[in-house]
Amino acid sequence: MTGAGPAGPLADGLATALLAGPWTRPAMRTRGRDALGAARTPVWLGRTVDAVLTAYPQPPADRPRELAAFLLATAEFAKLARRRPPPRVVSWSPVPTDVMVRPWPVELLPDHAALAGLLDVDQGELAWFADVRGLERSSPEPLRHYRWRTVAKPGGVRVLAAPKPRLKEIQRRLLRHVFDAVPVHPAAHGGVRRRSVLTASAPHAAQPVVVRVDLVSFFASVRAGRVWRLLRTAGVPEGVAHTVTGLVTTVAPLPFRALDPRLRTPHLPQGAPTSPALANLIAFSLDRRLTGLAARFDASYTRYADDLVFSGGRGLGAARFLDRVGEIVRDEGFRVHDGKTAVLGRSGRQQVLGVVLNHHPAVPRRERDALRALLHNCATTGWRAQARDRDDFPAHVLGRIAWVQSLDPVHGRRLRAAYDAVDWS
Repeated sequence: MTGAGPAGPLADGLATALLAGPWTRPAMRTRGRDALGAARTPVWLGRTVDAVLTAYPQPPADRPRELAAFLLATAEFAKLARRRPPPRVVSWSPVPTDVMVRPWPVELLPDHAALAGLLDVDQGELAWFADVRGLERSSPEPLRHYRWRTVAKPGGVRVLAAPKPRLKEIQRRLLRHVFDAVPVHPAAHGGVRRRSVLTASAPHAAQPVVVRVDLVSFFASVRAGRVWRLLRTAGVPEGVAHTVTGLVTTVAPLPFRALDPRLRTPHLPQGAPTSPALANLIAFSLDRRLTGLAARFDASYTRYADDLVFSGGRGLGAARFLDRVGEIVRDEGFRVHDGKTAVLGRSGRQQVLGVVLNHHPAVPRRERDALRALLHNCATTGWRAQARDRDDFPAHVLGRIAWVQSLDPVHGRRLRAAYDAVDWS
């Protein structure tokens, strides 16, 4: 719905009526008159139809909200706002929204019934989970769709929003049937199948200079409007795109909003299964432009979530290169964390994404030594003494070993042997 006071429902109903048949002046005037329940066509309606046909020679069948917004902006509607009582729609004739050309093989979602069927919810539940009114910001915790918490990070806190089970399942279905069908840029590696920290870091090994750039509030910087435009580009009808956007974005409750002003408006929640994929898709233009910039400097570029990595010759350390990176990042709606930008030469340790790159991708010695000491303590004093109340501690340790083994098979096998020697019962 367009809202906009008393004229909003009139614009919505009239837009629906105009789109419900042939796109000709006589037919549109007749449908508009019938929607108003008028015996004769009002003068203002005829003028409005003329304005619509001038602006839209072809019917915007996939954009009823846009048409309603256009109606509200016309001179005739401005005059109607002063009428008492204002005209109103008495007969609605809803029609399915046409689907745009789909450039990618996303699920066909012509209407909300199709979306509800895909997500295995009824239409009331669909509206509740989409929360387009932003009730999450003021609802008590039991009624919220997310579990909100903060975790410490260097220089501040990170706000995490984990969707509760039903919304999480809805988001997973959207990921499988809609967002996974849209291609990501080759430079994106985080949250992408068959790509990893290793694939993101390997192109930068044994280079004279490695540049590390960090983005501020990466997920919170992706606003709902950008998600909606992506869905429209993918061929999802206006109203359905609006609902899907609500299902994958949120606003922070009042206690968390003071931590970051970006959390006050609908954004990608850090903790939702859809957020990494959506952030990658929204950042496609960013990746394209930064790849082009790197090519002009005969350099390489990859991105893992909010970490941008460049490598090449000494020109990468020049102010003009870093300034241009910052300009592109700002143009694309993100912001560089200036205090975390690092230019790493071969004379020092070139470490990005937890990987040392001076000669080949390698695990930092400190990480290997820490794991070795941890496994020794687990074997001598028992693993529960090391777990610090972490229930998934054995799996956590095994994951760290797998990470080492992916970069350094020899040390990884040794650590795995030490793991197998521990009594994990």
